[in-house]
Amino acid sequence: MSGYKPAAIQTYPVLGEKITQDTLYWNNYKTPVQIKEFGAVSKVDFSPQPPYNYAVTASSRIHIYGRYSQEPIKTFSRFKDTAYCATFRQDGKLLVAGSEDGGVQLFDISGRAPLRQFEGHTKAVHTVDFTADKYHVVSGADDYTVKLWDIPNSKEIVTFKEHSDYVRCGCASKLNPDLFVTGSYDHTVKMFDARTNQSVISVEHGQPVESVLLFPSGGLLASAGGRYVKIWDMLKGGQLLVSLKNHHKTVTCLYLSSSGQRLLSGSLDRKVKVYSTTSYKVVHSFDYAASILSLALAHEDETIVVGMTNGILSVKHRKSEAKKDSFPKRRRPAYRTFIKGKSYMKQRDDILINRPSKKHLELYDRDLKNFRVSKALDRVLEPSCTIKTPEITVSIIKELNRRGVLANALAGRDEKEISRVLNFLIRFAPVLINAAEIIIDIYLPVIGQSPVVDKKFLLLQGLVEKEIDYQRELLETLGMMDMLFATMTRKESTSVLQRSELSWS
Repeated sequence: MSGYKPAAIQTYPVLGEKITQDTLYWNNYKTPVQIKEFGAVSKVDFSPQPPYNYAVTASSRIHIYGRYSQEPIKTFSRFKDTAYCATFRQDGKLLVAGSEDGGVQLFDISGRAPLRQFEGHTKAVHTVDFTADKYHVVSGADDYTVKLWDIPNSKEIVTFKEHSDYVRCGCASKLNPDLFVTGSYDHTVKMFDARTNQSVISVEHGQPVESVLLFPSGGLLASAGGRYVKIWDMLKGGQLLVSLKNHHKTVTCLYLSSSGQRLLSGSLDRKVKVYSTTSYKVVHSFDYAASILSLALAHEDETIVVGMTNGILSVKHRKSEAKKDSFPKRRRPAYRTFIKGKSYMKQRDDILINRPSKKHLELYDRDLKNFRVSKALDRVLEPSCTIKTPEITVSIIKELNRRGVLANALAGRDEKEISRVLNFLIRFAPVLINAAEIIIDIYLPVIGQSPVVDKKFLLLQGLVEKEIDYQRELLETLGMMDMLFATMTRKESTSVLQRSELSWS
């Protein structure tokens, strides 16, 4: 022990997520419950009234779930083809939905058969909503039309034919019963007024519009299409306020939190982004297993429900506040108890006795001390080390290379062990370029015996060649910088000589 110096483990700064109030708020959900539906979940909608059940539209069925139930409490299946966009009325008593055959059906939550059927669209109806007065329904379809229906008389009131492509999304104003907004694949978002029989505002989104959301005040409108989420000021005639591009694939759905302070967007890139409605910056993000088609939040954000393309419904419930212990906690010793005597100053007649602290070597250090280089390398290549503390594995490989025994430690390995070494070197090829070159030289004669190992060798070789190209470019850049600095130094020295000659003259 006295003659051995432990291997120096290089430490790196840990880049952790910045903890904010939004991080604490949106992470305060339980492990998600996953429910398998019959097809892709195209729409999720919560009832605005207690007990806040939610409707899930998938395939040719609409399932009504209780907030904490994993089995549907009611099913509406009176559809000849695919159902779309089941939406609750403001009182939670009625439900309206579109279908692939162009029909719009109105259901009573307490019944099963449709109360009303609105026929008029010639193609699939992908968006429906109730107006603010609760007595009218707005629908948009793939026949490029938007229709307003009267519920008591089951009649069509007006038809708008201003869109030139599929109408795939829409919403009605919560304040004015005559205003509603639709988004189309013709890249436009239009606000219609039932009193004028035409659109009053039209904005160009620039991409096929997948979702629109009117803020509760009615002054702001959010539209989603392509990779963009755009916010429009409707009080200024549809002026663009901000364009957000935080997703890598098409944004499919938008939703507003209960407080109205956070906007959520779901995308085919399997992420849900949470934006602040004041700064419009991403304050949090959720990851999911498949592309997202729909999302909804329960009252007071108690539950997040996300529908995906693979038919999985992900349900997250907010954690309940921890109950306070009824028993008083045992009082621990004060801090001064532990530091008692630390500040004592040695007197003249005192004899100071130092207690030697015993240092223990790590297992890989013991192997290195006894020249068991292969075993030391095996220890740091264990998954528990490469995943949790990869800096130890990198440091030991560098130490073996410094001692000149890395080739001995890497030699004589079977297919499984070589694969484990290659997997790690592929992850850290830029910092372990020497080790990558050594293992390629050692096992070059046996390439071709295992397709798995061959594939990893080719990948590692590509990374090594790329790193060599980077270093060559860096050397060229350094050479150019050296020439520039030398030229500048020469000019400065020349100017100094000229000034000195002038002063002498």
